[in-house]
Amino acid sequence: MIYLDNAATSFPKPEPVYEALDRFARTSLANPGRAGHRMAIAAEEQLDAGRNTLNRFFRGEAPERWIFTLNGTDGLNIAIKGIVRPGDHVVTTDLEHNSVSRPLVALEKAGVISLTRLASEDGYLLPDAVRAAITPATTLVAMTHASNVLGTVQPIEPIATIVREAGAFFLVDAAQTAGVVPIDLRSLPVDLLAFPGHKALYGPTGIGALYAGPRTDGRLRPWREGGTGGDSSSPTQPQALPHALEGGTPNVLGVAGLTAGIAWVESRGPDELRCHEVDLLRRVVAWADDSNGWRIAGRWDPETHVGALSLIVPDPLTPQDLGAILDTSFDIAIRPGLHCAPYIHRRLGTYPDGTIRLSPGPFNTPDDIDAFLRALSEITVAMS
Repeated sequence: MIYLDNAATSFPKPEPVYEALDRFARTSLANPGRAGHRMAIAAEEQLDAGRNTLNRFFRGEAPERWIFTLNGTDGLNIAIKGIVRPGDHVVTTDLEHNSVSRPLVALEKAGVISLTRLASEDGYLLPDAVRAAITPATTLVAMTHASNVLGTVQPIEPIATIVREAGAFFLVDAAQTAGVVPIDLRSLPVDLLAFPGHKALYGPTGIGALYAGPRTDGRLRPWREGGTGGDSSSPTQPQALPHALEGGTPNVLGVAGLTAGIAWVESRGPDELRCHEVDLLRRVVAWADDSNGWRIAGRWDPETHVGALSLIVPDPLTPQDLGAILDTSFDIAIRPGLHCAPYIHRRLGTYPDGTIRLSPGPFNTPDDIDAFLRALSEITVAMS
């Protein structure tokens, strides 16, 4: 299988990740903080190591500000539902994944918030559009760091400054950038950062993280309550981070894999990993430019792009048919459809069928891309 669906879940994982998962599962997979025996202590130490790794890699303010979540969606829900209050105004964009869009629309339909959704230009959000949308009632600006459909990296640095000057909170969905775009939380005024562990950080599925910056202290309400392994006497959820937002037994095995994945990323560097993936996509862009009918969605700028690219499929093909043919006849995995981001597809005019998205990873080669392009050429000729 030629796997080109890393924007959904990276595969394969680096060998040290598999080794860490196997070792931890066989020796230390107990309940952290719930008992005094050595396996429980080892599990708690793994959580501590994971928080310290995250804090070092993203240069956060303190390890306890890192909350382990089920995935990126879980972290975004904790942030959104914990920060907003009735009557608040929220600003978001048409680039968002449903993990941002659906919680916000649900709150809007329930009459809790008012919502402004900004339109991007060729896959990029203009900072001035954010400035113009903010009102005295704006509590939260929630947006993606990079579009999961287009791969376009957003100018969050100037946007973060605008949001901070307005006194609102800034939530960034880093699902497509964590691990391939450097993020420095000491210099970037981001209040909340959420991402899954199973994409470019090379952890397993079922683990993610949410960073809660100092400005959120006293504001974030827990979305779930339950056991925390420490203070069991309090009738309500403890207020101190990270336990305030971590009700229930955490996925310690996932944390072990995520920690190993981040170490592997650190050994190579996010810039090097991003450049490798973008260089592979250059071959696809050049092919599309020379082809008859195939088009790239969004503006292609290698300097502000991650390793995800959408192709607009020419008639009479559909993305779904093409994805199935590539899978069954050529043993190539890509992602057809709307990619859980319907608003940007409406903007592109590709709704409801969507596009095909390819997203290479660190273990893909130019030969993989050439095989993909030969398959597209063969299918196009056969269907014409």
